[in-house]
Amino acid sequence: MTIKLEQYKIFNEAASTQSFSLAARNLFISQSAVSQAIHLLEKELQTQLFIRQSKGVILTKEGQMLHQKIAQALSLITSAENQLAHFHKLSVGELLIGAGDTLSENYLMPYLVKFHQQYPQVKIKMVNRTSLEIIDLLKNGDIDLGFVNMPLHDEAITIQECLQIHDIFVSQMPDSHIYSLSELSHETLVMLEKNTNSRQYVDDHFALHGHLLHPDIELGSHNLLLEAVKNGLGKACVIKEFSTQELKNHEIYEIQLDQPLIKRSIGYAWLSRKTLTPAAIQFIELLK
Repeated sequence: MTIKLEQYKIFNEAASTQSFSLAARNLFISQSAVSQAIHLLEKELQTQLFIRQSKGVILTKEGQMLHQKIAQALSLITSAENQLAHFHKLSVGELLIGAGDTLSENYLMPYLVKFHQQYPQVKIKMVNRTSLEIIDLLKNGDIDLGFVNMPLHDEAITIQECLQIHDIFVSQMPDSHIYSLSELSHETLVMLEKNTNSRQYVDDHFALHGHLLHPDIELGSHNLLLEAVKNGLGKACVIKEFSTQELKNHEIYEIQLDQPLIKRSIGYAWLSRKTLTPAAIQFIELLK
């Protein structure tokens, strides 16, 4: 069997686009060259890889299996080449990241500053969305790296945990009472807006135990929650890891719950079939 790497590259492009003509256009070769390469590949493997249709092609089951493996192999090759080319210094490029507001401000910002100091020539673009919206941005190719809530079950996405966080309720004054979720739901509450990852996680926890939250005040940032509690506007749900200074200085106090929220994990995610850009690779290295 003498299959060349170029044949697999052509196969991968045809499988990804589901079109011989689009594959030819993307690879800057003729459509007949694509057809011939696929024909030879099928002959060598003694397996039909595509079903030809009037408006393109679709993969057979065997073709789907091969495409998954070949896409991963080509991605590894490209990744290795990129890392070698940009091992010492990034001189061009851009870093496209998606994350929630709270995570961007309280976790990612120091890493972004450090990245910019090391690679000032690289442009940085950060978009703030919910986890579900970030996954859509990844699949559409609008960002290279997304920070999302875990667990995430999507074969198209690869994810690696980078942070564990704890959602806690806090008050302005010390409070030794151990609150039930029912009791707390009737307190004066300050929460993040509904369209945030953190708010959704807390709402789901209360709903799972039969309670709905109706906060008196909804705010747009984590820092505003802390300020609201310090000024006596109510009890708030904050992320413990992003409130350490206020807790240490006794500006706010943690409230004990009989059913505390389980810690959750944040991970950085990327499209499995897409090779990470050199900028994204170097940013991940900073996180480790």
